[in-house]
Amino acid sequence: MATLAALPVALAVRFSQVYRARAGFPNRRPPVFTPADFGLAYEATVVRSPGGDLPAWFVPARDGAVGPGIVLVHGWDSARDRMLAHVEFLHAAGFHCLTFDVRGNGANPAETLPVSAGEFGSDALAGFATLIARPEVSTGAIVGHSLGGVGAILAAAADPRVAALVSSSAPSDPRRLVRETFRLAGLRFPAPIAGPLAWLTTREFLRQRGHRTSDISARAAIARYHGPILLVHGALDQVIPPIHAERLRAAAIAARGGDSSAVDLLIVPDGGHTWLYESVAYRRRVSAFLARAMGGPLSPEAAAHAAGAQRVSRLPEPEGSLVGDRTAGVATAFLVGGSPANLTDER
Repeated sequence: MATLAALPVALAVRFSQVYRARAGFPNRRPPVFTPADFGLAYEATVVRSPGGDLPAWFVPARDGAVGPGIVLVHGWDSARDRMLAHVEFLHAAGFHCLTFDVRGNGANPAETLPVSAGEFGSDALAGFATLIARPEVSTGAIVGHSLGGVGAILAAAADPRVAALVSSSAPSDPRRLVRETFRLAGLRFPAPIAGPLAWLTTREFLRQRGHRTSDISARAAIARYHGPILLVHGALDQVIPPIHAERLRAAAIAARGGDSSAVDLLIVPDGGHTWLYESVAYRRRVSAFLARAMGGPLSPEAAAHAAGAQRVSRLPEPEGSLVGDRTAGVATAFLVGGSPANLTDER
């Protein structure tokens, strides 16, 4: 009887270990494009992270005149060139930009331990330190997408110099992210099983890095950041539903005693998990928000106009169509370990 009673626990532990092995290691896709492909001058540099030196590009605006700068943090299974569409419209709005490959992604070597939001946060923090140390940069903000959005939140909470935060399509906490991957992988566990299994799976996923769930929760971290926040989500996001953005906004407002004046939420009506930058409203809102938060270099109205007028488009995907419908593929890849098609994250 004792053996039978222990069987469900043993199966759950085994499941969590398999999940960690399959979900913890992004497919590395080195950048194919550079800012030069978009007519932008840039400097190849590195971000010195606790995880090692990470390849990066610094794209100066306004001929290098001193002014605000932005760190751009890509998502899972991605690389710094996937953020070039953001660089295009933010550069047009007058901002210096720095984008880099998060460890285990892009041109970086494979990691030996699972990559989590904790590593995205640590690398985003190092990226911000690299940006703010540059002589061209007077003040800095962080923009991140998906897991890069979580990384941006964690970094902003850790460095009071972060003047503004933009996070799009971000999961609100690790356990809920695991629950979303169950759903997208078609694993319809009953709620009494799904909750404890997600808890155990999250704990096992983070154990080797020594992370605690609360340490890398976007919902917990956003409550510790006191600067202006813009949260963005696609109304049609099937990977990370918009309720995650609503939870993040509620946590930030609660931490401010109910004051919502510096916590904005933009829901893109026809937006999915990715490519939100194709929305003129997104480009205008993000650029105006950053110009207002950092005091320039353009007025919020001028920044919005320049960004909205900037033509941006999706990059051609390397090695054929690797994107497909990410809303049906990203989290499934996390769980079942697939890689050839439909399995990359936004950029």
